[in-house]
Amino acid sequence: MVEKEFLLISNGELVLEAEYFQSKRDQKDPSVLLCHPHPEYGGNMHNNVVSEIFNRLVKNNISCLKFNFRAVGKSTGKHSDGSGELSDVKACINFLLNEKNCKRIILCGYSYGAAIGCSAINYSKNIIGYISISFPWDFMGPEYKNLSQSLKKKLFIQGNQDTIASYENFESHYSFYHSPKKKKIIDGADHFYRGGFEGQISTEVLEFYYSLV
Repeated sequence: MVEKEFLLISNGELVLEAEYFQSKRDQKDPSVLLCHPHPEYGGNMHNNVVSEIFNRLVKNNISCLKFNFRAVGKSTGKHSDGSGELSDVKACINFLLNEKNCKRIILCGYSYGAAIGCSAINYSKNIIGYISISFPWDFMGPEYKNLSQSLKKKLFIQGNQDTIASYENFESHYSFYHSPKKKKIIDGADHFYRGGFEGQISTEVLEFYYSLV
């Protein structure tokens, strides 16, 4: 029987609603932290892409955590300019490290969650890489692009019909990042990946995960 744990993670005076799956695998195997799209545009941890990835990881017995940013669902607090949300990501990293004894963490963010989540790449030496799905560089500004720079392994997933995280600007942004890095262009997908593209993304996430095990 699959054991999923619904919990509240503390971040100072706030609490963050989360769902966690603990693998029966070796504790040295990485855990995946999932970050959802923009809260003010309906993003939450039940998003179609986030849920598909989480469920695929669970089916493959991989430890994973998804959570709601502040002011989303049962998470308390108010939406901020992004700095507060970044502290939410760090609180979840601390939870995995300190409460779940995770030795290695892979960050995986979608849209706004990519900008915020991948910006925590250098927060801990236990974070070994990240997966960025439709990083909205032009929407978020240069701060998050700079914060997400790293010499750790990186995978960038992008739909070639995306006009929000603009595909026409993808290559120029991708070229900014240091190796090791990899890109995967999803043919026919827009920013929302509905209609079966979620499965393609989760397959890419799994391949990247196994490359780091």
